[in-house]
Amino acid sequence: MGKIEETNKQLILNFMETFSTGDIDAFMSYLSDSATWWVAGNIEGISGEKGMKEFREMNSGIASTTKTGAIRLTPLAITAEGNRVAVETESYCELNNGRVYNNLYHFLFVVEDGKIQKVKEYLDTEHTRAVFLG
Repeated sequence: MGKIEETNKQLILNFMETFSTGDIDAFMSYLSDSATWWVAGNIEGISGEKGMKEFREMNSGIASTTKTGAIRLTPLAITAEGNRVAVETESYCELNNGRVYNNLYHFLFVVEDGKIQKVKEYLDTEHTRAVFLG
């Protein structure tokens, strides 16, 4: 594996670690201003493609519903090729209403010029719907 793949993998691992703190300004700094974040499924307010303004707003809403202000992301496996980084990930958080969010994901990140430019997020949408909207 080349240097660019190792650099991109470390960027994504750092992003996930920072995301897990709930510090929105800090984790948004890993994303380019023109980045897009796409979430699978048809969950109202969550699924579909979002620009960075919408992505920030969505995460602000999630932060206010969790006990720690964040969803912890734990990478389980990571693969990089060129500017693409694929990560199998587990999430965990406890909501203020007592529900527990513990999901499995596959993320595909595209990195350009040291910033995340594009994300595709695949997850168990029924679990997400039940915990956040149920």
